[in-house]
Amino acid sequence: MAGKKRFDVAAALDAAMIQFWRAGYADTSVDDLSRATGLNRSSIYSSLGDKDALFLRCLERYTTRYGDKYDAALSCAADRPLAAVRAFFDITLERIADPGLPDGCLVAQTVMATPVLSAGVAARAREAIGFQHTRLRAALRAGRLPEEAAESFATHLAAVNQSLAVMSRAGTSAERLRAVVDVALDALARTLGASPAL
Repeated sequence: MAGKKRFDVAAALDAAMIQFWRAGYADTSVDDLSRATGLNRSSIYSSLGDKDALFLRCLERYTTRYGDKYDAALSCAADRPLAAVRAFFDITLERIADPGLPDGCLVAQTVMATPVLSAGVAARAREAIGFQHTRLRAALRAGRLPEEAAESFATHLAAVNQSLAVMSRAGTSAERLRAVVDVALDALARTLGASPAL
């Protein structure tokens, strides 16, 4: 007797994540998700959930994948805060430069689409975008930046990071994106009293 057809859940979630990332939540239909994952509608609903549930799983996958990378980049902040923030931005610039991935940031795109999202999805997106500020602030405090300066720089650096995602979707070159990062790092270096080369 033939068993149920099995599929790779991780691969299906990755495919759905890329579809949402490329087209956005509102412009992605269940039929689009079916084409992207290779699963029929009933399999999507029974195995991955409705559109909201699937999107939340994809958003969680995205925030965990890149959040872990950001955390690793910032792990040296206590000893080398400027190098840590540079490594943080390198994660974003490498993601943007990867031809296998859509431009931009799934979290930033989702927050910008808040008016068309369900309350649950919008709340999760706002929470996810707040993680960048939180992790940057913690890293800067570990690097012995005073509390007020750490708060201000965390807000600024998180905003710069999200602007890179928006600019990349508009076709801004890698060189210009790097120049934006260099300005932010130079300002942080001056505040830290360190050389930008550190």
